[in-house]
Amino acid sequence: MEQLVKELKDKEVGKVLTKEPLANHTTMKIGGPADVLVEPKSLEMLQETMKIIHHHDVKWTAIGRGSNLLVSDLGIEGVVIKLGAGMDHMELKENEVHVGGGYSLIKLVTIISKKGLSNLEFAAGIPGTVGGAVYMNAGAHGSDMSKVLKKAHILFEDGQMEWLTAEELKFSYRTSLLQKERPGICLEAVLNVGEGNREEIVALLQKNKDYRRDTQPFNYPCAGSIFRNPLPNYAGQLIEKAGLKGYKIGGAKVSDMHANFIVNDGGAKAQDVLDLIEYIKKTILEEDNVQLETEVEIIGRK
Repeated sequence: MEQLVKELKDKEVGKVLTKEPLANHTTMKIGGPADVLVEPKSLEMLQETMKIIHHHDVKWTAIGRGSNLLVSDLGIEGVVIKLGAGMDHMELKENEVHVGGGYSLIKLVTIISKKGLSNLEFAAGIPGTVGGAVYMNAGAHGSDMSKVLKKAHILFEDGQMEWLTAEELKFSYRTSLLQKERPGICLEAVLNVGEGNREEIVALLQKNKDYRRDTQPFNYPCAGSIFRNPLPNYAGQLIEKAGLKGYKIGGAKVSDMHANFIVNDGGAKAQDVLDLIEYIKKTILEEDNVQLETEVEIIGRK
């Protein structure tokens, strides 16, 4: 690993840190150390990073802003690639926006709406990056990324890069090809936007932001929705009906505001969250015969 780190630094690929606590890089403020964390300063330097990783046959994991993510207390083996400042370009081309995978989704939605362009209002207040949103097919208010994505530039586990259409990404509810079938990360996305009434677009954006602010506990460290909605049921409603709002294990707590959120109530460990997830799943299965599935991505050493 020392030689790999030396090569990454010699090539000046970007920020290179060793034994970096991933609690510093997740919205839940939880997570043990990455053996190595790299934040490439450009697409070219990301490619260089991948060459070095494959030369040394080291495992790698990609993250964005660390939302929708629970990292093990034992951290992550190998190299963690953080898509950040070097992957956050944005350019408007007629009725398309070309945007880097490391670009803030909230920032993108705000900029686009102020220009009187529509289609992204649903994403108001969704934390994380554009790349993460494509990976998870993030959505709200009856829409999601599958409805606005034209194509995405994907980096696969073997280091190959391809442009895939929305159809090729096999989107479904909070799911894409990239999660299990063919693991990969979104480097850049091309999104379809359309002209509309600026005042109406901004008003809808604000309405969606207000709804999220008023119903979800983002004043606490959290990772967003913990469970997928087992339609036609809603996970939060089932958990609330079971009387689990406010239930705690260690520093992990079911939010008093929205029962499908687990918050870090102070000093929570990943294991606290995992234990609470299992307790909730067991309770809902017993009471409603519904098997909840996690939406939050759980990664790292076991």
